[in-house]
Amino acid sequence: MEYKKIKPYKELEPFIHFYWELKGNEPEGQWERVFPDGCAGIVMNLGNPCITDNGSVSMEFGKTYIVGAMTSFKDSFIDSDTNLLGVCLKPATFSNFYSHTSQNELTNDTVEFERSQSFNVDRIFDNPFNYLDIFFNDRLKSKNNQLQSVINDIHLTNGQIGVYELSKRNFTTVRQLERNFKKLIGISPKEYSNIIRFQYALGLIKNSDKNRSLFEIAFECGYYDHSHLTNEIKRNTGLSPSQL
Repeated sequence: MEYKKIKPYKELEPFIHFYWELKGNEPEGQWERVFPDGCAGIVMNLGNPCITDNGSVSMEFGKTYIVGAMTSFKDSFIDSDTNLLGVCLKPATFSNFYSHTSQNELTNDTVEFERSQSFNVDRIFDNPFNYLDIFFNDRLKSKNNQLQSVINDIHLTNGQIGVYELSKRNFTTVRQLERNFKKLIGISPKEYSNIIRFQYALGLIKNSDKNRSLFEIAFECGYYDHSHLTNEIKRNTGLSPSQL
C-alpha cells in the first residue's frame, strides 16, 4: 500500500490539515483501520469500488464522499486497484467551504456528495493536489472559525479540560458550546476532548521508552488508572495497547 500526505497551499493551512492519496499495491487485499481524530474529511474514489465503514458502504469510481467525524475506529478494504484521494479538514472548518447539514448528522458516516459539490473526476487526474488547492481556494467563504479558541484550549491541555472550564474561558455557556460543537464538528466538546486525550496517549505509547509503564502514561494523560486507559484505547481502536 502506498500512502502519501501533502500540505495544502499556504492560504488554506488554517482550514486543511493535509491532502492524502492511498493506492493499493498488494496482490491480496487487506483491511486498513483508521482511528478517530475529531476531523471531517472529503474523499474521491479514483479506482475500483472500495468498501469502507466496516463493510457497510461502497465508494464508487468518480464519486466524492463526505466522511463525518468519528467516535470509534473505521475499517476499509484496500486491494490492488484501490486509489483514493482525500482531504483532512481541520476541526469546525467544513462550513468554511460548504453550505451543508449540521455535522452531527454525518457523525461516523460516509455519505455521497451531490454532484454540484463534488470534485471533477476528469480534471483531477492530471495534477490532483494542485486541483484541490484551486478547488478549495475558490470555495473559501469565510476565514473565521468560531470554535478556534476553544479548540486551542483543548489541544493545549491535551484534552484534559472540563466543558465548564472551556465555556468559562471562552465566555459562553455549556449549552451553547455543545450546540456549536455538534453543528460544526459533529460531536460534543467532551467527546472531542476525549479524542484529543486518546490521541496524545496513543503518541506516548508508540514513542515512549519501552520501560515506561502504562500506568505512568495513564497518569500523565489524566486517566483514573491503566485500566481506564486500556478501555479507552479498545473503544477507539478495537485493539489492546500491546497490539498498537
